[in-house]
Amino acid sequence: MTALGKLLRTTAFRMTLAYLFVFALFAAFLLGYFALNTRRLMTEQINSTVNAEIQGLSEQYNQGGIRRLVFIVDVRSRRPGSSLYLVSAPNGETLAGNISSLAPGVLDRPGWAETTYRRLEEPERGEHHALARVFQLPGGFRLLVGRDLEERERLFHVVDAAGRWSVAIVIVLGIAGGIFVSRRVLNRVDAMTLTAQKIMAGDLSGRLPVGGSADELDRLALNLNGMLERIEALMHGLKEVSDNVAHDLKTPLTRLRNRSEEALRTAKTETDYRTALETTIAESDDLIRTFNALLMIARAESGESRDHMLDFDAAEIAHDVSELYEPVAEDHGLALRVEAPAPALVKGNRELVSQALANLVDNAIKYASPEDRAANGEKREIVVTAASKGDRIELAVGDCGPGIPQSDRKRVVERFVRLEQSRTKPGSGLGLSLASAVARLHGGELKLEDNVPGLKAIIDLPRTAAAGAA
Repeated sequence: MTALGKLLRTTAFRMTLAYLFVFALFAAFLLGYFALNTRRLMTEQINSTVNAEIQGLSEQYNQGGIRRLVFIVDVRSRRPGSSLYLVSAPNGETLAGNISSLAPGVLDRPGWAETTYRRLEEPERGEHHALARVFQLPGGFRLLVGRDLEERERLFHVVDAAGRWSVAIVIVLGIAGGIFVSRRVLNRVDAMTLTAQKIMAGDLSGRLPVGGSADELDRLALNLNGMLERIEALMHGLKEVSDNVAHDLKTPLTRLRNRSEEALRTAKTETDYRTALETTIAESDDLIRTFNALLMIARAESGESRDHMLDFDAAEIAHDVSELYEPVAEDHGLALRVEAPAPALVKGNRELVSQALANLVDNAIKYASPEDRAANGEKREIVVTAASKGDRIELAVGDCGPGIPQSDRKRVVERFVRLEQSRTKPGSGLGLSLASAVARLHGGELKLEDNVPGLKAIIDLPRTAAAGAA
């Protein structure tokens, strides 16, 4: 398709033509209305003038008879630029006036008529048009008074010509403006199309150009760029997940196979086989937990769990999770304390929020340092809090472990990411990923802060509308 063909097929050009047609039609109607009203106004002025003259002349006739009327008409008809006058006898003979000829039958019909005529003093100019009134006088005499229509017709033609030229200029300028606007829009759309083609070819780093005018195309480009950034992040995460799954699951699967093979080769008694099977089951349970965590993260990131959101008390979850993990903390030489004095209402998926908080508590227990006693000799504490802060609800877990450096806090929420100090600890590197995905699902975020010492992990969630009203 040629460049002109593409231009003519654009929506902007078609809309310009539609608006141009409507505007030209409106302009033509307006100018026509103005011309017709101007013509009507001039006609009314002529009627008023002629009626006044006829009334005056008829009064003169009533007072002085035909001689006085003829005298007055003769005097008025000799003035330059005068109206049209004609007095005729009952037999049709002209008695006075400045008209040499009229259209046939005009004098025979009293009343108004548009007629052609010739003036006595200008016979060579040919026929003219006039608006005249024929008045029947007593005795069979007729009086005709009229005005030439040349001025009226000239003004009408001037307005008509101006209207035609105006409409023509509007059409030309409208088409030129439509081409200009359509070309600009087409250039921007072509640039977006080119970027989209690159993205479809596999270059997810491409972004739609933004002109900076904050118009509808800029807003569309900004929204699409945000969507592309999200897609790029998801694709990057999917690639990392695939690589990490292949890498991190290969080791336990290999270990599982080797232990099974070793059991077949070396086991002699029922106890040996039982031990090998128990080890295999434990390894399998770890793999199942890893896959379950991945499935929960996928559910959270896909938004599938939004269909099961209800109002619940985050403080109650804090107490339940702490009660569940308190014996585990005791076994590790740690004290687990809850600070949730008031209800903290949240709308969401209770199961996912509970699992996210449980992951944070499990990490706090796993990486805490019970060997370092507090200053008064008491056990190190892990504090679980649920508190309202404005229109937000914060579920937080503060531990006394080594913490996470500021530079690594964005990276640790990715799947299967484990820092060097945690390599020796059991786990799959999915706990913080799940907590972050659950927070995003509920319109919140996972924040990692210093606890001095240790780490404070906060699940920041929006408060329910009902709780805010209360």
